[in-house]
Amino acid sequence: MRRGIYVGRFQPFHNGHMELVRHVMKTYALSELLIGIGSAQVSHTAHDPFTAGERFEMIEAALRSEQFSNCRVVPIPDIDRHALWVSHVASLVPPFEQAYSNDPLTRMLFHEAGYETPELPMFNRGQYEGHEIRRRMVDHEPWEDLVPTAVRKIIEEIGGVERLRLLTGSKEAHRLERHGEG
Repeated sequence: MRRGIYVGRFQPFHNGHMELVRHVMKTYALSELLIGIGSAQVSHTAHDPFTAGERFEMIEAALRSEQFSNCRVVPIPDIDRHALWVSHVASLVPPFEQAYSNDPLTRMLFHEAGYETPELPMFNRGQYEGHEIRRRMVDHEPWEDLVPTAVRKIIEEIGGVERLRLLTGSKEAHRLERHGEG
């Protein structure tokens, strides 16, 4: 069995993440892909608005819609000790051979721990970026086509856009809150 792990914050899980899952599964002929939700203990901030449970649901729904049955989603809380982080991750998941991320620190830590860390392509990085998607949500700009349909539905169901506007202190959110509309 050949297994890899893809680690990210997924705030939110977007089309670039989905493209990377497709690429990794096809290119590396994995039996299973573990998807590690990094910073799982963090939520309700402008940088990390969604909970680990919400991100779990988003990723699972997106994977189901693409009929990926050989992926497993695992929350990974931070431990704030880079030297121990990879062993922490390894203690939470089944054994794996490769680690995937486009975050330089994540790749370096896995590489230093002896894991294969292949170079990965970026998929439309200007648009498919969590920061850009969250900015668009706050600024009332179109964001819906940047995430899988299943993810958009979950964000709408949980009031994710409204939460993000409140967390960022957007003027519209404060107006709605003052008038009892939020």
